[in-house]
Formats: sequence, structure tokens, C-alpha cells
Amino acid sequence: MPQPQHLTVGHLLRQLQNLDPDLPIRLAVNPDWPFAHYLGTDVVVGDGMAFIAEDGQEGYLPASVRNALAWA
Repeated sequence: MPQPQHLTVGHLLRQLQNLDPDLPIRLAVNPDWPFAHYLGTDVVVGDGMAFIAEDGQEGYLPASVRNALAWA
């Protein structure tokens, strides 16, 4: 399912609601530099948006994820 360019909290919650709550979350950042990044634990609201900081690089994005994102 294509993602909207302007993801909302509601849209994200709907996508996550049926997942195991103990499943770790990583951020896939760039198809030309396919690494997985940790997400920070704080959510900051400002200027009408919610922000979650990136909290460091974990390692290469798995090939299966790159393929699912059409980043291969």
C-alpha cells in the first residue's frame, strides 16, 4: 500500500495496531545508502507536527526490506 507523503498519527497507528507491541522499530532512511536507524524514544510536538528523532545507525537494511521498499 503506498504511503501518503504527509503521514498522520492516525495513519501510522492504523498500520501498527495489529503488530506485536514488542516488535522493535527501525527507520529505513535512504535507498542510495540503505541503513536501518534506531528511533528515539521521545515524541515532541511542535509547529503542528509530531517529531521522533533518529537515534543512531544500527546497520545495513536487510535485503528483504530493501526489496519490499523497491530500493534494490
